[in-house]
Amino acid sequence: MHSASDIDLGFMREAIALAARGRYSTTPNPAVGCVIVRDGRVVARGFHARAGAPHAEAAALAAAAQADLRGATAYVSLEPCNHHGRTGPCAEALLAAGIARVVYAEDDPNPQVEGGGAARLRAAGIDVLGGVGAAEAAALNRGFFKRMRTGLPRVRVKLAMSLDGAVALASGESQWITGAEARAEVQRLRAESCAVLTGIGTVLADDPSLNVRDPRFELRGRQPLRVVLDSALRMPPSARMLALDGATLVFTASGDAGARSRLEQAGAEVVAGAAGADGLDLAAVLGELGRRGINDVLVEAGPLLAGKVIDGRWFDELVVHVAPKLLGRDARRAFALASPLSLAAALRLDLVDVERLGADVALTLTPAPAGVDATP
Repeated sequence: MHSASDIDLGFMREAIALAARGRYSTTPNPAVGCVIVRDGRVVARGFHARAGAPHAEAAALAAAAQADLRGATAYVSLEPCNHHGRTGPCAEALLAAGIARVVYAEDDPNPQVEGGGAARLRAAGIDVLGGVGAAEAAALNRGFFKRMRTGLPRVRVKLAMSLDGAVALASGESQWITGAEARAEVQRLRAESCAVLTGIGTVLADDPSLNVRDPRFELRGRQPLRVVLDSALRMPPSARMLALDGATLVFTASGDAGARSRLEQAGAEVVAGAAGADGLDLAAVLGELGRRGINDVLVEAGPLLAGKVIDGRWFDELVVHVAPKLLGRDARRAFALASPLSLAAALRLDLVDVERLGADVALTLTPAPAGVDATP
């Protein structure tokens, strides 16, 4: 077994860059890239474009169909699979091509793989090296890794607010608190997500589309699933999102068969969700989304639902776009959170990124580990 060289790291970074080309379209699969190298020269490249399409290794092997790959090295941003899904096992395809060495970044957390691909290659005498560029590769597939390990999707809560923490004037006017650059960034966040979740209050107040319209993002025909939490089934069949490409899933606790039928005829899927004391049970909702193969959920909701997600610690990341505006004491607050009994009990967050978006600022925060003070 050899350790990774600078050359290995360089080729792996190329494989990770290839993987990123599928980051908006591979759900529920991970984004994976592959580079095949022989005698220090790249022979072929491939990436996984969408579910059902060839995996990265198969795409690279197809691109190198006329080349002699005996003795070559395959650099893959995720451990090659060794199971039959919609496509055949990549480990077997690499063996059949005569690949002599496989370098990969991250172990695949899929229970159907779990080291099986690397073990199969090693058993056949292939030189296998894992963990090369692992952190960079993992950043592309955080939601997939979380779902495989916990059954739940990765959840990001996005909020846009004024400097004094308001999302709207007292009248309800809120378009637009942030500028064009921040709104363009929301398109990227949606494109990275398998589902966009909102509450019925937002649907009734804003009639949002919750889709990706920016041509910069290659979704290859996909739109994120639109998820609406609607306990009493108040969503109108005329809601804008129901007339758009892509699917809409409505969770409800209502037994109103007529309202359900009207929504279904308009194109929605309606699912009975478990009701809690303050609305639908978020644990049940997220569990169902995980079972449906949803890796990443973006929450775009009003203060009540956003507060419920944050209060319940159901989020992995909080993205706050702050505009340099002051809306005053009568404006509507961004967070409807339960107040802690003491400062020591307050939810602590780690500030992991700050970005300027035109006149606005984007803050990215994650929950601080239990018992650890947040970063200053």
